[in-house]
Amino acid sequence: MDIFKHLIIIFLSTLLIACGTNNGKNKGGFILKTNSKNNTFSNNEHLALSLENPKNQTIDSIVFKLDNKKIGESSSLIDFKLGKQTIEAVVYFNNEHQSVFQNIIILNNEIPKIFTYKLINEYPHDITSYTQGLEFYNDTLYESTGQYKESKLRKVDYKTGSILKNINLADDYFGEGLTILNNKIYQLTWQKGIGFIYDINSFEKTNSFKYGKSKEGWGLCNDSNVIYKSDGSEDIWILNPETLIEQEYFQVYTNKGPIKEINELEWINGKIYANRYQKDGVAIINPKNGAVIGVIDFSPLKKLVKQHQGLDVLNGIAYNPKTKTVFVTGKRWDKLFEIEIIEN
Repeated sequence: MDIFKHLIIIFLSTLLIACGTNNGKNKGGFILKTNSKNNTFSNNEHLALSLENPKNQTIDSIVFKLDNKKIGESSSLIDFKLGKQTIEAVVYFNNEHQSVFQNIIILNNEIPKIFTYKLINEYPHDITSYTQGLEFYNDTLYESTGQYKESKLRKVDYKTGSILKNINLADDYFGEGLTILNNKIYQLTWQKGIGFIYDINSFEKTNSFKYGKSKEGWGLCNDSNVIYKSDGSEDIWILNPETLIEQEYFQVYTNKGPIKEINELEWINGKIYANRYQKDGVAIINPKNGAVIGVIDFSPLKKLVKQHQGLDVLNGIAYNPKTKTVFVTGKRWDKLFEIEIIEN
């Protein structure tokens, strides 16, 4: 019986190996090449493609694709998303076809601009709040806080710091970012792979949603049509607001490389403003391609809050459409700052 089982295992293993290699990947022997030695491009450059054909196959035609869009042998990269991308060449030969792939990296062609700010007002903020998400809705501030056994969802009078409404998350959930769309509050948790949906008026939890391809929950914002979600990497995911399915994503890049640990998000006048974890600055991101077009240094604000042992970093950025100003705070900061952002 043992010999019989052994023979069956050998047979199945052989079958799997055969299936794994008989997929046509190397049948044509084609090699896709680019005009960059390290396959890294600035998005103001042209991509030139060539196909090596060491087996001298008779090629009928080739279709090149980048980000599922057809491109030519020479193409501008200005309208494509930044970051790690894959080029596909579909080669038609001998009455069959084969796909050949090549990975490239697309960088932004401009250095991020430097922005500063003008301090307009200071307001009280709960020093015990480990701020993770911050957003205005109808001139009222909503806040999500983190830490196990401390996570909350709150409605706040930002001028006085008074808590107008509060619910505590279960002890095993670590609260993260939030956003509000169509009278619904969406709140992330960190590592449980689940987010919660609440009624804006009652704070009643009406539903929940699971993350798809992103492993963690960090920040949320919306542009009135879709929801954007960060997961702690350089990726920002675009979620369908009805199904909460992650439809696609873009990568946050500068002219040098990726910006990782993208945290709390805010949509402001067509751009995404993003905190970076444990950094005292905010990145201004073009949501069309992921380019960091500007950075704001908020490190001076940390000196204006009460210095204490549990003092943590800047986190929490919210735009108030009524005042047309931006509000920022930090984890366990005792102040909320109203500012005006200025481009140098």
